[in-house]
Amino acid sequence: MIWVRVLVPVQLIEQMSKLSEYVKSSYDELVNKVSWPSWDDLQESTIIVMIAALIIALLIGVIDIASGFALGSFYKLF
Repeated sequence: MIWVRVLVPVQLIEQMSKLSEYVKSSYDELVNKVSWPSWDDLQESTIIVMIAALIIALLIGVIDIASGFALGSFYKLF
């Protein structure tokens, strides 16, 4: 009769230990070491981003309309 020994490889245990340590240290860093912005700072940043996005969208729209008009006028010549 052949006996088969089934053991969890040591490498697997070491990898799981490293993963567990990584998760614990990541959680500790997020809770204790990261300085999160205040609610007022987040609102201010959001407003700035929205205004910048609107300005860029308007600029791209104006460029699109102007180039469309210029190309349309150019093509009418031929």
